[in-house]
Amino acid sequence: MSDTTEPIATILVAEDDRAIRFSLARALKGDGYRVLEAGDGDQALAQIESERPDAVLLDLKMPKRDGLEVLAALGSALADLPVIVITAYGGSAPAIEAMRRGAYDYLTKPFDLDEVQLTLKRALRQRALSSEVKALRAQAGDELAEAREDAEPELVGQSQAMREVFKSIGLAAATEAPVLIIGESGTGKELVAAALHRHSDRAQGPFIRVNCGALPESLIESELFGHERGAFTGADRQKPGRFERAAGGSIFLDEIGELPLSAQSKILRVLQQREFERVGGSEILRTDARVISATHRDLSKEVATGRFREDLFYRLNVARIVIPPLRDRPEDIPPLAEHILRRVEHRQGWGELALSPEALATIRDRPWPGNVRQLENALTRAVIASRGRTILPEHLDALEPLDPTTDATGDPAEGVPLRALLAEVERKAIERALRACQGNRTKTALRLGISRRQLFDKIREYDLHP
Repeated sequence: MSDTTEPIATILVAEDDRAIRFSLARALKGDGYRVLEAGDGDQALAQIESERPDAVLLDLKMPKRDGLEVLAALGSALADLPVIVITAYGGSAPAIEAMRRGAYDYLTKPFDLDEVQLTLKRALRQRALSSEVKALRAQAGDELAEAREDAEPELVGQSQAMREVFKSIGLAAATEAPVLIIGESGTGKELVAAALHRHSDRAQGPFIRVNCGALPESLIESELFGHERGAFTGADRQKPGRFERAAGGSIFLDEIGELPLSAQSKILRVLQQREFERVGGSEILRTDARVISATHRDLSKEVATGRFREDLFYRLNVARIVIPPLRDRPEDIPPLAEHILRRVEHRQGWGELALSPEALATIRDRPWPGNVRQLENALTRAVIASRGRTILPEHLDALEPLDPTTDATGDPAEGVPLRALLAEVERKAIERALRACQGNRTKTALRLGISRRQLFDKIREYDLHP
């Protein structure tokens, strides 16, 4: 009778904390795995070389060589060896870089043993992936230049949804394909774009940001592609455009859904032919800039209504990253709040800021329609209200401040400038119109008698969240 029992898989646990290593080894042995152990990066590489394990659990913070150095040393071997990295911090930079260097997945401490076992089973199954996925993993295993982690604020999240975002960034960063980032206002689309650039082979090149919704329609072409001297009134010198300045790097087209159709056709030409002309010029210029775009709109619906070019949508939507709203990932609020408080500490020079358990419970229960941006603004106000001490629930009244232009009766407050009163009236009128039109900006602009571009500028100016 032949033995049909599957061979025992060998798992290497590389972790410098003896208690955690022992706990993991005991659980995995209980599942029937053969377990190897390593207490530092050098031991881990030696075990991989001599024992050829089927999968690795790898701590990122270890003596001698850390986890990222181990991943770099493994190189293309990661195509056939699934490595699950373990990090003690829910921030994005270590996770993205680990994924970029070829890790299969990552877990954050403190982790659940059931999650470890489930992730490990998936990893072992991944050894039989198709050649296409293996090629993608090998590509993601190429070694990167060191990321400039201090260049941008960091994405933070421990939820499964944000872990998928981090993995998507790590995989997309290894390619030259256009990336479309989709998410509500305030979710961190610009941070995702910056992370894509920072973890790519273009990291040493420029990262040029373009707020498409804030560009006046008459200047869009000049801003994007530049102009020659004398091209129009006021053009007293030659000016390179954003695409020209992004050579060798990345260009981020934020809120691309706000571009008029005339500008969309010119962006399409750049994507298709990698060439453009300055306004008022005839010389054909070429660009190798990688295009990253973002929108809070459903562009497929915009295509159906004729407000967005279908061919441009398909050119932009090669790699797609969807950022979940904060209300769908409340488990990310505690690490986000901690990260925000550390940033406020740094900016204001205060001592260690902290949220009381009651205050943390309060912010976890809020829907945060303005997402991370609203949370950051609210916590900053709460810190000011607490005068740098521990934030209590009563300090969170600052999350919804009273209208500064009115007194308790709703009449204009004494000493408030006329400009501030008019601005408040304008803000309230726009809020009411947006609610009446269910957030549809075209209908809202018609209702208010202003252009869609003016409406978009006002929404940004007053930090409204349709």
